[in-house]
Amino acid sequence: MGAGAVVTGVEPVEYLADAYGGRGARGVFLGGTLAPTRRLALRWLRRQAHRLADALDPDPRTTRLPARALLPAPPGAEHAPSQLRFWAADLTYAEEVTDHLATGYPYCFTAREGPAWYRLTARPLFTTGRPTHFAGSPM
Repeated sequence: MGAGAVVTGVEPVEYLADAYGGRGARGVFLGGTLAPTRRLALRWLRRQAHRLADALDPDPRTTRLPARALLPAPPGAEHAPSQLRFWAADLTYAEEVTDHLATGYPYCFTAREGPAWYRLTARPLFTTGRPTHFAGSPM
């Protein structure tokens, strides 16, 4: 910025949403997007939750799988696909998440199954405001 520029402040311009998965301290990037609004960022995260859940726990009636490819989880065990589906389906909580993002703070959801984890995050990206005028230019 040149001398004499007036800055309007810090404003969110878009939201970064991403998905990671891993085991223990190791993780891998599973996808991400820049969304123009917090609602679109959350919509993307909800779609990713369903995508991950379906990849981890496909419906045996609609997918051809080798014998014994799907086994029942022990009672009481953590089940990441169920956690992801439950989170994505909770529309009341989704409203709370968009309100939280509106405050300027990031949001993170993590589903776990044993040492494996799947994390969905959204955060506002900030930029300094645009100059309203430059010295020597007409207003």
